[in-house]
Amino acid sequence: MMDVHSDTACELGEGPLWHPQRNTLFWFDILGSTLFCKGETEEAWGFDEHVSAAGWVDQDTLLIASETGLWTFDIPTGEQEFLAGLESDTSATRSNDGRADPYGGFWIGTMGKEAEAYAGAIYRYYRGEVRRLFDRITIPNSICFAPDGRRAYYADTVSRRIKSVALDDEGWPTGKPSIFVDLREPELNPDGSVVDAEGNLWNAQWGAGRVACYAPDGTFLKAIDVPASQTTCPAFGGADLATMFVTSAAQGVDETQGGMTFAAQIGVTGQREHQVIL
Repeated sequence: MMDVHSDTACELGEGPLWHPQRNTLFWFDILGSTLFCKGETEEAWGFDEHVSAAGWVDQDTLLIASETGLWTFDIPTGEQEFLAGLESDTSATRSNDGRADPYGGFWIGTMGKEAEAYAGAIYRYYRGEVRRLFDRITIPNSICFAPDGRRAYYADTVSRRIKSVALDDEGWPTGKPSIFVDLREPELNPDGSVVDAEGNLWNAQWGAGRVACYAPDGTFLKAIDVPASQTTCPAFGGADLATMFVTSAAQGVDETQGGMTFAAQIGVTGQREHQVIL
């Protein structure tokens, strides 16, 4: 069983990020338009729009995805600077799951604010350019990368399938995505994922109160129970990258620990989060 890392109940907790230079966990409440971090103390920053995911740029700077764009965020001052637009021509969509890739890029998904069918997409920011990778996505999730940098994973939660796609030498998808894990028969909903140092994928499964582990060939290995049913995304952190953190959502449920952020030592080492190159 996991311990409580933060008892702040997020309506829609998401985007946990362990900053390797600050030794601090950052995460978001998307619907609360808030960024949190917790080291020795817990801090919070409010925004004027939904925020959902981040990558680290340097000691004091994050790249943050919001419903209209990508921004640099100065941690000591809280100041933000516009970097690039993200479906900024519409108010109907927002950002969701995202993660930095091994090449210094940043992948980010968008979705309709009411989860309208096929209203979203997955984009990649790479050296100043935002390029759409996949379209007709309803709820983008599970964006993560194999340790050798040759493969990316992603999911459209409503399809109940996690997909895999090969990457070229600059980290762009090449070839047709294939199904990595098919969760339709067990009726499980893939939310956020992270890949450990051995190449196993850990997937938070919305509504199931667990994070499930799959081998590099997609074989189910085990699952870890989380004391909140709506688990949203895992992340590895701690000084030795052996702590798993998991965010959750309180939206629509009446649970004592719903929306809290959890942590546990699970005997597995994660990958260091990749640095975003602006």
